[in-house]
Amino acid sequence: MTVPPRSQILPGTRVRIIEKHNQPTGQLTEGVVLRILTKSPTHPHGIKVMLVNGKVGRVQAIIE
Repeated sequence: MTVPPRSQILPGTRVRIIEKHNQPTGQLTEGVVLRILTKSPTHPHGIKVMLVNGKVGRVQAIIE
């Protein structure tokens, strides 16, 4: 699975993220992007975002 680049992620986008404490298990959290925290256009582990519920993680997939 290829992680989406920053250009495809906007505030309001519904995404699946992996939180730091869930990295060993791979459990994904679904939510809506509030803020984009990564400045670079790409990141090998996913662009870091904050969801509207306050959770922070790296985007693994965009939900269409």
